[in-house]
Amino acid sequence: MAITAHEAALTHALGAAARGLAVIPLSRTKLPAVRSPHRAEHRASRCRGECGQIGHGIHDATTDRATVHTLFAAAPWATGYGIACGTAPHRLIGIDLDVKNGIDGIANFEHLAGEYGFTIPDTVTVTTPSGGRHLWLRGPEGHSVPNSVGRLASGIDVRGSGGYLVGPGSFTIRGHYTLAPGTEHHAAAAAPEKLIALLTPPPPVQLPAPTLPVSGRQALALVQFVLDAPEGQRNDRLYWAACRAYGNTEGDPLASSLIDAAVHVGLSESEARATVASASRRAGGTR
Repeated sequence: MAITAHEAALTHALGAAARGLAVIPLSRTKLPAVRSPHRAEHRASRCRGECGQIGHGIHDATTDRATVHTLFAAAPWATGYGIACGTAPHRLIGIDLDVKNGIDGIANFEHLAGEYGFTIPDTVTVTTPSGGRHLWLRGPEGHSVPNSVGRLASGIDVRGSGGYLVGPGSFTIRGHYTLAPGTEHHAAAAAPEKLIALLTPPPPVQLPAPTLPVSGRQALALVQFVLDAPEGQRNDRLYWAACRAYGNTEGDPLASSLIDAAVHVGLSESEARATVASASRRAGGTR
């Protein structure tokens, strides 16, 4: 008698838990399957399991065999399982390479490896229903890697602390997740140092706060507006912020902070100074 998708997912989840990988049951839509105990509350709950009940998504993830059985019993519709990333002892990092809609995340990741000089190690690899790949890597101790979508390149998503990967043996509305041939006996390899550097965004910049007597909050907002500029809008944002500053007679005190912010996000100092000077002339300033 063939086992059901639920039974298969439970069996695979128990196997992962036995290897020290914390798991949760997933629905066919790849979402946590156990319903929230707070779903009837009028306000969105910020509880992460402190209430002592199950149904808190990735915060339910466990390696305890009895608890895994409890979670799956609470969600008989579960046909898959998720593996928590970022947790000890494996500190798993998932590199999710999508291949769909004309985007080839696998090729983009290989290009990234060549560009930044790291080797993609032999590691646990899971094939996805779309033909993509999940690469399992171990992160360094004491280092947290955030989740991201497309930040490295198109078709490359990262599952880090607080995220999860769909485990092999799961069945979803798009199909099965399976171990790639030849990787069945691999252990998760250590993530290359150069890749870790790419996966970790730089710390937020701390520029000196402009010292304006009246509207310091507005000044900080203008500087932050420039710091948040996406590529292609940096010069326009700097010009707009400088015009606002000079229009409020605060251009000269704020100019150096705006220039520093623009240089931080990628403009050359000469280009930033020219843009601020242009804003000054437009507003009738003397800079």
